[in-house]
Amino acid sequence: MIEDTMTLLSLLGRIMRYFLLRPETLFLLCISLALWSYFFHTDEVKTIVKSSRDAVKMVKGKVAEIMQNDKFGGLDVLDAEFSKTWEFKSNNVAVYSIQGRRDHMEDRFEVLTDIVNKSHPSIFGIFDGHGGEAAADFAKAHLSEALRQQLLSYDREKEKEKEKEKDEKERSDGLSYSSILEQQILALDRDMLDKLSAVYNEAGTTCLVALLSDKELTVANVGDSRGVLCDKDGNAIALSHDHKPYQLKERKRIKKAGGFISFNGSWRVQGILAMSRSLGDYPLKNLNVVIPDPDIMTFDLDKLQPEFMILASDGLWDAFSNEEAIRFIKERLDEPHFGAKSIVLQSFYRGCPDNITVMVVKFKGAGGKATEQ
Repeated sequence: MIEDTMTLLSLLGRIMRYFLLRPETLFLLCISLALWSYFFHTDEVKTIVKSSRDAVKMVKGKVAEIMQNDKFGGLDVLDAEFSKTWEFKSNNVAVYSIQGRRDHMEDRFEVLTDIVNKSHPSIFGIFDGHGGEAAADFAKAHLSEALRQQLLSYDREKEKEKEKEKDEKERSDGLSYSSILEQQILALDRDMLDKLSAVYNEAGTTCLVALLSDKELTVANVGDSRGVLCDKDGNAIALSHDHKPYQLKERKRIKKAGGFISFNGSWRVQGILAMSRSLGDYPLKNLNVVIPDPDIMTFDLDKLQPEFMILASDGLWDAFSNEEAIRFIKERLDEPHFGAKSIVLQSFYRGCPDNITVMVVKFKGAGGKATEQ
């Protein structure tokens, strides 16, 4: 009996192996299951397909509505992704700023113009904080006003010299826009260090400041925020140069001070700070490996006859080169924010992980003079 049972099982095994498990048999089985699913579950399949189509139509309709409301491309469609945004617009200057993918917003900006006496220079500033908001807040709160007071005093002295028929360029005290910028930035850093170190706040910030008069543009920079100008021929003219630890001049200075740079995603001073100059950062200032000294450049507006300039935190420059940014803004100067909003959002879409702040300042077409405030 047992022998007969084993023979039967052996026979069934052969049938399974030589018939049911053949490729042709499995293929026919799959076709049969598909046909059965179609004929006996058509309603369920149709319901799923219909629901999917309705969802797609709803999304398309929402996007179309947003793009219709925004005549410049529907760039607000992802605004919900930015936990904080700031914007500013005043005649010839526009700013757009987003927190982006960072947990905190540490960028600050400042625009200060004298609407009573337009002969006084306008002041534009970008401050990109790190290690907290305190340093950028301090710079925004104090630098522009200190500059304004010093510039008013300077202009009064200059008027007196004109009355005495003295050459404006031969001032006995040696003051100029460049020297005023340097003095005030270094004074600001000293005050900032005193205040922040007293509460053990290690925050720091970049400092990019432009003084704009009728015939002259003076730009001071500390850190890696950056300014670029579009001249009459559409060329990108650098208004500043980043202070990075890997640069030969900076690297030598850091080494001479007894410090070092190391690579941790980017080159960093003492393995910490991704720029070699800043305001604040009192622990690194105590080591003398980070300094607040600004680089200052002056530009003749009559010669350049510029169309506009861009001042921005490094969030923009992580996504755009100088030349690309100039081309991008030049095509969008007729937008409400002179292209500042568009380029900020484009930087975000390109994957920039940082806060992003962009300021665009337009000039008059003739003579390179600043647009009326």
